[in-house]
Amino acid sequence: MKDAALPMPTQRVPATPLWRHPLARPLAALALLLAVAAVFVPGFFHLEIKDSHLYGSLVDILNRAAPLMLAALGMTLVIATRGIDVSVGAVVAIAGTVACVLVGSHGLAIAFAAALGAALLCGLWNGLLVSVLGLQPIIATLILMVAGRGLAQLLTDGQIITVYEPASFFWLGAGHLLGLPVSIFVVALVAGLTALLMSRTALGLFIQTVGINPVAARLAGVRTAAIVFFVYVYCSLGAGLAGLMISSNIKSADANNAGLLLELDAILAVTLGGGQLSGGKFSLAGSLIGALIIQTLTSTIYAMGVPPQVTMVVKAVVVFAVCISQSSFWSRKSA
Repeated sequence: MKDAALPMPTQRVPATPLWRHPLARPLAALALLLAVAAVFVPGFFHLEIKDSHLYGSLVDILNRAAPLMLAALGMTLVIATRGIDVSVGAVVAIAGTVACVLVGSHGLAIAFAAALGAALLCGLWNGLLVSVLGLQPIIATLILMVAGRGLAQLLTDGQIITVYEPASFFWLGAGHLLGLPVSIFVVALVAGLTALLMSRTALGLFIQTVGINPVAARLAGVRTAAIVFFVYVYCSLGAGLAGLMISSNIKSADANNAGLLLELDAILAVTLGGGQLSGGKFSLAGSLIGALIIQTLTSTIYAMGVPPQVTMVVKAVVVFAVCISQSSFWSRKSA
């Protein structure tokens, strides 16, 4: 009688060290910035409740980073498909302008719907140029970057439009819910829905596949043009919501400055969060952390009284250091 086969011993897969986690370095950079702020900015971590609302530097950072977070979420998906969208700031200006022009005469619902509709049209335009006509993403979105802000300035005749009523218009950008700014809940809702869409459907896998190898994805039956079209529409809708949030917060439409260079900060946020400009790899959580890094750095620099002419240099040095820490060269050295 043959001996029964002995069970093979199970080999335990070694756990991945925490410092190897994709979010470890962005979180470490954010923690370091917060530590520096705590040392050089008195009362940085101080929180207090006034009129049932929570106030403090940390709450301000979250509130001010909200529009950038919305833009970064959309930019994450665009970059994951090897694309880029430099029209985000112009879409912010268009959406905010449309809302402020219409809210006084047509009401809040129509103003918000028209603003998001304008952002949707911008996304459809970008998606058409990139996915259907085959233009290079940076060229296609550069057209809207220039023309879009010009259109917003035409709508306002180059002036700043101030909104005095209805008071409900100010709730999105300056209102509070459960003691916290409404903008934080809006970002949490959009981020949660996006994460569910990416993880619970095949869309996230399709986006990664298109970013890694669009030719192979197309041969495998993935509708690459539809995926690329979707991400540009989604990015513009996020920028439109950010434009509504900004105009609601400042109670006006400034077509000249609203969302100016926001697209560059959104690209930086994606990069700081571990996203690859070559496409494929993306992290929604990492992009949100990247946006917090940028806003924390900006708020800390201003609070420390650094001269404006030095601010951009300090910001560039810190961003450069974080990006180098996530580069493949550094990863090989630390392996």
